[in-house]
Amino acid sequence: MVNKVGINDRKVFPIGIGTWKVGNRLADEAREIEALKVGLDAGAQVIDTAETYGDGLSETLVGKAIQGYKRDSLYLVSKVLPENASRRYLPISLENTLERLQVNYLDMYLLHWKSSIPLRETVEAMEEMRAAGKIKAWGVSNFDTADLKRLFTLPHGTNCLTNQVKYNLIYRGIEYDLIPYMKQQHMPLMAYSPVVKGKFGRFNLQQQNILEEVASNHQATIQQILIAWSIRDGNTISIPKSSNSAHMLENIKSAQINLTTDELGKIDTVFRKPTSKESLALW
Repeated sequence: MVNKVGINDRKVFPIGIGTWKVGNRLADEAREIEALKVGLDAGAQVIDTAETYGDGLSETLVGKAIQGYKRDSLYLVSKVLPENASRRYLPISLENTLERLQVNYLDMYLLHWKSSIPLRETVEAMEEMRAAGKIKAWGVSNFDTADLKRLFTLPHGTNCLTNQVKYNLIYRGIEYDLIPYMKQQHMPLMAYSPVVKGKFGRFNLQQQNILEEVASNHQATIQQILIAWSIRDGNTISIPKSSNSAHMLENIKSAQINLTTDELGKIDTVFRKPTSKESLALW
């Protein structure tokens, strides 16, 4: 049984589909659309994209891939660029996103990263789009703990329903204070880049051995273990990216892997938990 994650009064499959660098080449379109469909057919609901991904090409490809699927079976997430996050330009960005996706609304609209535009103004713009029915909910991306705390002091700031950040076994810094704070606020996490190599391009021998042992226990790949680890708390939506149908299916099947307490302990011995505040990992 796969535990779904609650977000904005919905329960969604814990592994979504990332689309960074997807849609950039016409020659890859058929393969990329097929991979997206494989993911959706296997149970994925969340598709994460952004207006900056290929200057809209990613959103356009997603729009093609979701034709024929019931709109309410999907959970579509896109992001507005910081320079477009004003009351004047956010509605324009959103309208362009909806047109590329060929839908009437987004399930979640995120501020891609912190902006020079006053945060209060961005919140007002998000709330106006929510009231207009153009988005069901809004959130942020690449916000650290202090950023969220500041956001929550603003009028309607507590309507922010998620924060999308980089999170994987190598970059665990958010476990120190960001994840605990988000849990206090009942905010699910969206984790991008859950699949990662070691800091020098590969895992060290101890890390590799532990991951291979755990993967063998579950007749899985190391990539699947990395994704399963990222959703272990039941409050995280992991959004790995793949444009390969076989890898996409493997990603989705990772949700069926339940890591044991012993396995998690072994992983912690070679991938250390943070013991102090760390800078937020970006990209």
